[in-house]
Amino acid sequence: MEPQAPASAQSRAITIPRSMFVFSTLYGGLVVLAGVLGIKIASLGQWPVLGDLAVESGIFAFLLLVVLSSAVAELHGTTVANRLVRFGFIPLIVSMSLLTLVIHVVPPAPFWDDQDAYARLLGQGARMQFAGLVSYGVSQTLNVTVFARLSAGSEGRMLMLRAWIASLLSQVVDTLIFITISFAGVLPIWDIMGGQIIAKLVLSTIMVPPFIWLFVKLGRKLDGA
Repeated sequence: MEPQAPASAQSRAITIPRSMFVFSTLYGGLVVLAGVLGIKIASLGQWPVLGDLAVESGIFAFLLLVVLSSAVAELHGTTVANRLVRFGFIPLIVSMSLLTLVIHVVPPAPFWDDQDAYARLLGQGARMQFAGLVSYGVSQTLNVTVFARLSAGSEGRMLMLRAWIASLLSQVVDTLIFITISFAGVLPIWDIMGGQIIAKLVLSTIMVPPFIWLFVKLGRKLDGA
């Protein structure tokens, strides 16, 4: 016979919806992965009128964060979605701290010759790390806020349109904040910003509507299982 938990422990047990458990786990992983993916500048190819588009690859993970926070807002409410965004700071700060520790404090093995390449690819200055924290918090909170406002009175209709509009606004704000804090006074920020905003808006249009539909459907299936 399996031992039973004390009555006091049972009374304190909190039931987490399956969708919330799955989505929050995925969210935490994507928060960390976005910074690593962002090292690569990806080509989006040649577009009519827009020309050649390129964007840092972290946007693929970041847009999934946008989708997940919107899906949580749709399924579990704005308060829970904002809490998810705030908890996202934990894996983000821990991963930044560990990378800084491993790169600058932990010495490489004598036979390992890739320390310089490792530091060059994964190392970020304090200014860029701060920019990442601020842009993440502001843009993700904005995404949830706009999505929630658009959801008021919608009775679940126009899900993809609501998520798309919220993602467009949040991506513009994210780019403005990150590039301004990271490069103001060092590089011509408007030259960088324009192309990044256009590329992110294109990707938001392609990725967000189908993925929000998919994640909300998946969440409802998980919670109904």
